[in-house]
Amino acid sequence: MSGLVVVKLGGSFARTPGALAEAGRAIAECSRHRAILVVPGGGPLAGAVRALDRELGLPATAAHWMAILAMDQFAHAAAAHVPGALIAHDGAEIRSALAEGRIPILAPYRWMVAADALPHSWEVTSDSIAAFVAGALDAALLVLLKPVAGTVDTLVDPWFRNALPLGLNVRVIGRGQLDSLPDVVRTGSPATPAP
Repeated sequence: MSGLVVVKLGGSFARTPGALAEAGRAIAECSRHRAILVVPGGGPLAGAVRALDRELGLPATAAHWMAILAMDQFAHAAAAHVPGALIAHDGAEIRSALAEGRIPILAPYRWMVAADALPHSWEVTSDSIAAFVAGALDAALLVLLKPVAGTVDTLVDPWFRNALPLGLNVRVIGRGQLDSLPDVVRTGSPATPAP
């Protein structure tokens, strides 16, 4: 998938009224210039899994898969706010959606269970999953949409650098910078580069 841009849409965009729709419009605009794959965060749904884990003391593996299932659920919320979106579960469905001119939104559970390549730990979040997927698809760029701007190392989970393929270009865009997303996707720069 040469030239593919993976956009990790943080689940935190669900917490501010209108933010998810705003991000969805920016992502749709980007798809006019490059092939885009959206990897959703877990947002409040993954937050509920964390709370349940604190309450019940879940085994790490159970919490891991439940949090990834939360990403699947948030994928449907994201797809409802990204014009032209289509839910995809694996590389074949992603390629099919792109061939149809659609924007695939990854529901990652099936793929992650089949690959089972990441630690079952809260050190792994949707950021690491997005990095893993970007590497598996040989993406040209990974863009992390976050509620605020900042550096990669201050905004991602502890496992992110382990999951990130060597040489993959990463950019962070805060909600206040969404208008720059099309330029970042086109060129692979401004916003906040990885250090």
